[in-house]
Amino acid sequence: MTYRKWYKNPEMIVALSALLIGLVTAFTSIYSAYVDREYSRASVWPRLEIFRSFSGDSFSYGVSNNGTGPAIIKYAKVHDGEKYVKAWHEIEPFEDIIQSHISTRTLSPQNSVKPVAYQGESADALATADTSITIELCYCSIYEECWVIDKSNRPTSVQACMIEDEQKFLQ
Repeated sequence: MTYRKWYKNPEMIVALSALLIGLVTAFTSIYSAYVDREYSRASVWPRLEIFRSFSGDSFSYGVSNNGTGPAIIKYAKVHDGEKYVKAWHEIEPFEDIIQSHISTRTLSPQNSVKPVAYQGESADALATADTSITIELCYCSIYEECWVIDKSNRPTSVQACMIEDEQKFLQ
């Protein structure tokens, strides 16, 4: 009886081939699941943009979602000069304006909302006041990936949307 080395045994070659095929299949499945998960996240990625409109006798702020998924706005922060404001009417030129709720809302893809709109003779005063106003929004995707954006429209990724109560804009 001749003795063969274990790796030259036909049964062992078949077993090792099956093991290799199984490992390649497992790695392929894992990578495919990773790609599918990334695709799912990308297919519902929100992208908020804050814009200002000023034309003669009208002034407005707007927020649009130009992404592919809904933006869940967790908070808004409005800062005027040295203080945080809770409502638009706390900013002197913004006392007589039409307002819409912006904080804690969901904005669908390809939609926009105008949190401030004014039509009248004081539009110049609102545009002048705009230079001292900063607006910050924190929003998340349905997968709880969150970003902070301001009037520069450069989103910054954050772990979670956290804000102190005295800084929270309530409208």
